[in-house]
Amino acid sequence: MDLVGLARRWPLLRQVRDGDRLGLGQAVRSRRTDELRPRTAEAERTVKSVCPYCAVGCGQLVYVKDGRVTQIEGDPDSPISRGRLCPKGSASKSLVTSPRRELKVKYRRPYGDAWEELDLDEAMDMIADRVIKTRAETWQETDDEGNKLHRTMGIASLGGATLDNEENYLIKKLCLGLGIVQVENQARI
Repeated sequence: MDLVGLARRWPLLRQVRDGDRLGLGQAVRSRRTDELRPRTAEAERTVKSVCPYCAVGCGQLVYVKDGRVTQIEGDPDSPISRGRLCPKGSASKSLVTSPRRELKVKYRRPYGDAWEELDLDEAMDMIADRVIKTRAETWQETDDEGNKLHRTMGIASLGGATLDNEENYLIKKLCLGLGIVQVENQARI
């Protein structure tokens, strides 16, 4: 390319020539800049969601193409975050798209040195059996003075920060129905 053509493309000369002295207008745009498209432009649909990391509950827009998440951004309509996300929330796309994401139930037996895949129904049955067994082994009907307790101290529940009020209500009802009194939520810790 000749020197004159290069000089015409040089942003500083375009700024002076076009009267854009602060470099805020067309003078600083390049062909490459004009060809750029947002990562969200190809999305087939947008789904509103909530960031899974903490109790703040920042709103997210999840962009989907061909059934796959292509981008996650802050939701400007969210009264909580007004379109902003912290670094973890901004990187939450990797929770869904990472090749290291586990998609199967994994179990490591006591004293085992390797993880094995389990069927979801088998894993749920194992958990239920352990809850029933632990509750039976640690049940306290009364204390030493004869006061009624009807509880187990062998099981506790720690909820996640992204559980909503309804989910926390149901978890609390389940736990109290089982006699579990040690119920907490990660959002308060």
